[in-house]
Amino acid sequence: MLNTLVSTETISKEDWLKYRNQGIGGSDVSVICGINKYKSMFELWVEKTIGSVEDEDEKEVAYWGKTLEPVIRAEFVKRTGLTVSTVPSILQHPDYPFMLANIDGYILTDNGNYIFEAKTASAYLLDEWDNADNYVPYGYQLQVQHYMAVTGMQGAYVACLVGGNQFFCHFIERDDELIEMIISLEQKFWEHVESNTAPPIDGSDTAKDYINSLFPASKSTSCITLNDSYIKLVEDFENYESQEKYYRELKDKSANELKMLIGDNESATISNRVITWKNIISERLDTKRLSSEQPEIYQKYLNQSSYRRFTVKQRKAE
Repeated sequence: MLNTLVSTETISKEDWLKYRNQGIGGSDVSVICGINKYKSMFELWVEKTIGSVEDEDEKEVAYWGKTLEPVIRAEFVKRTGLTVSTVPSILQHPDYPFMLANIDGYILTDNGNYIFEAKTASAYLLDEWDNADNYVPYGYQLQVQHYMAVTGMQGAYVACLVGGNQFFCHFIERDDELIEMIISLEQKFWEHVESNTAPPIDGSDTAKDYINSLFPASKSTSCITLNDSYIKLVEDFENYESQEKYYRELKDKSANELKMLIGDNESATISNRVITWKNIISERLDTKRLSSEQPEIYQKYLNQSSYRRFTVKQRKAE
């Protein structure tokens, strides 16, 4: 018997997002396990505690994934002969209420009950799906193991449409040892959410915005002395800053050499890449001239903003 938190048949997208942030869903697991290339644990913590605006690219991916889900499910049924039932609900683990699941479907057989998961992927990810070992990308493996933990099911079929024209279907067995690890990591993460205590800070824009919101302005001329144990942090910053400058110069050198090859053409192709060097016309207000020739108008429309500049410099010897 599946444990239901709420039916999704009639709730709005906004309410669905609110329920989703009341726990950990399958797509969150790869972040908590530290293998997600696009989102950090700190960013996920901000989503669960403060909320976030969905990225436009994410909306587009989610839209097509949802739109093509019935097509992928129908093709899976056609190829396997198995019957897939849908679950228009957010499911909840009976013992760990922070563990939630939005599964695409389930399959009941005499040999066991299984998750069904439909995926879409770019043609650039073909190598991740087209393999002799029937390997599923690890992030999706973690996702369906999470779903199996929530539902108690014994396995999962993952069907994926790659590039809009190549269909793959792989089976994943339940791994109780892996599930135990997932539950342990999710418990630790959810403790951060429930206590409103941030996990370790990272270099994401989300972390930067969060810190800036906590400390939008400095106290005038105030200064503290940090413990010497933090000197390694300062040295790391200086080291990364110098490397950033070095690699920026190398990047600019490569760009300049490519520009010389492109010349007055707008673009060039090489291997599976397209290089563009387009004409961009921008209009900018000449504020210096405006302040000189029309000072009253300049002052009338002048907006003042404030931000904090972060620097590390050698102290002058006393």
